[in-house]
Amino acid sequence: MDKKEEFKNFVRKNPNLIKYVKEDKMTWQKFYEIYDLYGEKEEAWNPYLKKDEPKETKVEPKTNIDLASLVKNIDLDSIQNGVNSFQRVLGLLGELTTKDTGLKKEEYKPRPLYKHFED
Repeated sequence: MDKKEEFKNFVRKNPNLIKYVKEDKMTWQKFYEIYDLYGEKEEAWNPYLKKDEPKETKVEPKTNIDLASLVKNIDLDSIQNGVNSFQRVLGLLGELTTKDTGLKKEEYKPRPLYKHFED
């Protein structure tokens, strides 16, 4: 097997290298040069072969648990009290805007055609 095929197999065993190339942090050429110089078992690969994936999978279940505990901690009585007080405020505002001020406007009476101003 030639050196390129060995490198391809090494990349298949270590898929974290693909992430660095996709994020433009490294190039395949640089990875191949490291592989050509040091091989597979060298400390040069330690920064690139760290396993970061388990951290990501742990985050999702934790958020689901937090959401469930958040829903459990909701006090429905306090929400109902808040809605009731909001309805009362809206009712008060409605009463204030529709309430008669006690002053009645004079009804409009058209002026007779034969009458002039102050006649």
